[in-house]
Amino acid sequence: MVTFGIEEEFLLVNPDSEMPSSRAGEVITALIPGDGVSLTSSAEFLACQVESSTPICSDRDAALTSLLDFRGRLQDAAAAAGLAVAPTGAAPLVEASPAVVSGTERYQDMGAMAGAVADEHYVNGTHVHVAIPSREEGVQVLNRLRPWLATLGAISANSPYWHGRDTLFASWRLVQYRRWSVQGCPPYFQSSADYDARVAKLMATDIVLDSGHVGWIARLSNRFPTIEIRVADTQLEARDAVLLALVARGLVSTALSEETASVDGGPDTLADPEILDAGLWQAARFGLRGNLLDHGPNGGDLSRAAPAQVGALLDYIRPALEESGDDSFVRAGVAHVLSAGTGSQRQREAVRHGGFAALRPLFATSLTAS
Repeated sequence: MVTFGIEEEFLLVNPDSEMPSSRAGEVITALIPGDGVSLTSSAEFLACQVESSTPICSDRDAALTSLLDFRGRLQDAAAAAGLAVAPTGAAPLVEASPAVVSGTERYQDMGAMAGAVADEHYVNGTHVHVAIPSREEGVQVLNRLRPWLATLGAISANSPYWHGRDTLFASWRLVQYRRWSVQGCPPYFQSSADYDARVAKLMATDIVLDSGHVGWIARLSNRFPTIEIRVADTQLEARDAVLLALVARGLVSTALSEETASVDGGPDTLADPEILDAGLWQAARFGLRGNLLDHGPNGGDLSRAAPAQVGALLDYIRPALEESGDDSFVRAGVAHVLSAGTGSQRQREAVRHGGFAALRPLFATSLTAS
């Protein structure tokens, strides 16, 4: 069984104003220790963000238990401090003044280098780590993931609002991230040596501080023997984060099986980078309420309805999902997202009926929904 882990980033807000609060360090210190099923890091890039990390997981139940454990403890600690937690990909409301960057030396250096980009980095993601046998195999898997990353982004869209207005995007977070120095879909790599050499060249510039600053939406981890898929917004509910992790694992497992069988990568793997980038923008703009670019094995870089593209993704990874026992869970989860809406659609529905104040109960109930 291929193992995986999930990282989630959350926003702390002042309930009275719905504005981000830079008291993450205080809340993290006050977190009641868990029972070992979840871990917590220090504050994220901004002082209003908190990140959680699951242990290494083999199955969906362990992952869901870990996420719910941390979310519940975070909600309790935030409430004790007079704050609320927002499981959203971007802050709906922000102050006019620049964001407060966390106090670590690395984050301070990043903030100084990024300027106004850092000042508005009120965005939160769900990052999925999936284990790989080696970096060489990981690079080939990374190449095979590229055609499907935009589809994952569309499924996970949960950031429609920015500066108190509807952006008309399903994932404004993906748009915000495009402003950093190295972003978007990773390029095609010939080998792990090619990957390492190109990252080294980026780090030799004065706009990339370290390998963690290479912000491709999928990359090899330098800390763990994993591929890190970073395209998804933070999810309203833990079950949706687990759904994304299982789909990501299915993609990696499928790519590993193709590599073992020496299946020709074909035009889908070698898709033009500008097409992949356009597909990512399209996914950010429309989510599941429009078309997505079809880069799959049977596609030809043509737009088609998002549900059809999601169905093609599930068909592509079906053998891997069946082998892991996740096929029914994933199909039910995807059907729920298609019918009930992505997080972005659910946020819009709440605001439509109750204004921005209606986001607070939506976030509160979604945060620990099981």
